[in-house]
Amino acid sequence: TSLIEIYLKQIEAVDVEVAALDVKIKKGALKNAEARRLQTMPGVGPMSAMAIQAFCPPAQNFRKGRDFAAWLGLVPRQHSTGGKDRLGRITKMGQRDVRKLLIIGAMSVISASERKGHCEDPWLERMLAKRPRMVVAVALANRMARRLWAMMTKERDYEIQVVA
Repeated sequence: TSLIEIYLKQIEAVDVEVAALDVKIKKGALKNAEARRLQTMPGVGPMSAMAIQAFCPPAQNFRKGRDFAAWLGLVPRQHSTGGKDRLGRITKMGQRDVRKLLIIGAMSVISASERKGHCEDPWLERMLAKRPRMVVAVALANRMARRLWAMMTKERDYEIQVVA
């Protein structure tokens, strides 16, 4: 057997293990009430819900949703002086895995709205018209983090805001 065949067999074995772990995570997310609640938000799936539960401290440890988003590293770095606010890139401090999952979830929400041809969220539609997709994805991930904090502290499912 050649070296390539050995590598292919190892990759195949790892693929089987990953698929089995994926099934376990999905089953665990179905059994867990809080994970089911978190999945009611668009862009949050079983993997994200379980990661939030596993890696994040209890939501009650944060005074407000902004603190939770800051802990995840989803806030802009500030270079402010003399009363003039200058915001830069996101800080990237905090929990890297959950931050990445929320940004990926936000990108999936953006892609879904583009596939439909219209966006149900007027805020998201305005942002997409003005800003690059990745900037909007990070802003949406920040917004998702704040809403997830509210869902966890109030123990309520995601509610779609209806525009009056």
